[in-house]
Amino acid sequence: MNSNSSIKEKSTNSKSTSKNSKKKSDSLSSLTTDLTICDFPHTAPEGYSYQFELFNTRLVSIWLLCHRCFDYNMGKPTRTIWGFYSPKKREYYAPINSSKCGDKVDIDNTRSYTAMPIKRTALEAAFYD
Repeated sequence: MNSNSSIKEKSTNSKSTSKNSKKKSDSLSSLTTDLTICDFPHTAPEGYSYQFELFNTRLVSIWLLCHRCFDYNMGKPTRTIWGFYSPKKREYYAPINSSKCGDKVDIDNTRSYTAMPIKRTALEAAFYD
């Protein structure tokens, strides 16, 4: 009988944690909605749009969608990672790849296509900056 009661306790605890995680995800969902309306300063280039998804409990991933029709994906929009956003800290991060967040970036130094910083040599900086 003791083993049955311990099983019930474990299942009860998992239900309460799932309720807590649902509350967290609901609050993050509202944050992503708020992000699309208020905080994101870039407008999508012509033929593109942005998509905001929950990446984990503290970050939102920002995707750039291209709406050109390609045969390899049956005409669906292709996506590339733009970057990541922390709603709690109100900071943007460059991506290392689509599943790994990189360093913090200043939003004024980003472009509408990506949050990754441009790395230039001294000679390139002399001509392009």
